[in-house]
Amino acid sequence: MFKNILVNALVNLGDVVLTTSALALIKKNFPDTKITMLVKPVVKDAVIDNPVVDDVIVLDYRAKENSFQKMRELVKEIRRRNFDLAISFDRKLRPALINFFARIPRRVGPSKVFDDNKSRVTLLYTDVVEISHDLDKTLQAETYQEIVRKFFKISGHAEPVFPKKISPVADKLLARLPNTKFKIALCVKGTFPLKTWSKEYFAEVVRELRKNFDAAFFIVGAPNDKNYADEVIAQMGGGVENFCGETSLTDLAELFRRADLFITVDTGATHIAATTGVKMITMYGCTSPDRWHPINKNAIALTSREPCCPCTKKICDEPRCLQNVTPAQVLDAAIRFLEAS
Repeated sequence: MFKNILVNALVNLGDVVLTTSALALIKKNFPDTKITMLVKPVVKDAVIDNPVVDDVIVLDYRAKENSFQKMRELVKEIRRRNFDLAISFDRKLRPALINFFARIPRRVGPSKVFDDNKSRVTLLYTDVVEISHDLDKTLQAETYQEIVRKFFKISGHAEPVFPKKISPVADKLLARLPNTKFKIALCVKGTFPLKTWSKEYFAEVVRELRKNFDAAFFIVGAPNDKNYADEVIAQMGGGVENFCGETSLTDLAELFRRADLFITVDTGATHIAATTGVKMITMYGCTSPDRWHPINKNAIALTSREPCCPCTKKICDEPRCLQNVTPAQVLDAAIRFLEAS
């Protein structure tokens, strides 16, 4: 039906990874279709050389720059490529306008994707796919796939796909670890406080695992997580390597492939790790694992399921969600994984 598709995914890292499950479903049914993704610069490594993505357009938008001129150039570039279909996974105004002015003949988007609110952006689509399920009780990857299933009138399910590359950086980083039986990765900081497990809890888990297992530990994260990670390491009593800011996204995936266990809060790295099959434990606070559970048979999700969860608040008067996910719960899951290994 369509041979040249533009996919709009100007979303955060975890969502970009999850949208690749919908692209895998398209490729499974229409293997000759060319798929180009429109993404933000920070996530481009998740889709460049990805098996389900044929080409990538990076939208490098900064508010202080001449955005009108950049948008005009991008519209010309997209028009030149002669896309016959655009699929939006984000319901954002900017890509919808770009597709409209680029005169892509079919422009598809969901009636809802992140919340139940109606959006006038759908007026710029030629086809609106009705999403009828409860977003909070459905895996987000399934919402993305439902857009594809309904529009193309196909069935089936697929899993997210991530590029696999040789990583000399991963080799060098892992060489900094002592020679131990187990290598355990940690991600200690979420994008906002209600996603961040306490430093004391992480320290307790690491101290207890050190007592019982021959293990080396390392922390991964973005460059601006490095100082916070150092504070967590100090709580742990040192002896943990800080790799924050030292990896590309594909380097990060290779670290997960070589780790024996990953203990993390709910972040984009969680969904990268899930594609590698690493044994993993994720702690959920204000977000629900019903929607954001890693798609990985080796994943355990821990949550206290507070009555107010899921919430969208970034500041809470009395945050209990992650406080009530205890070190004992994480240790129990970690010990089961490591003993099975």
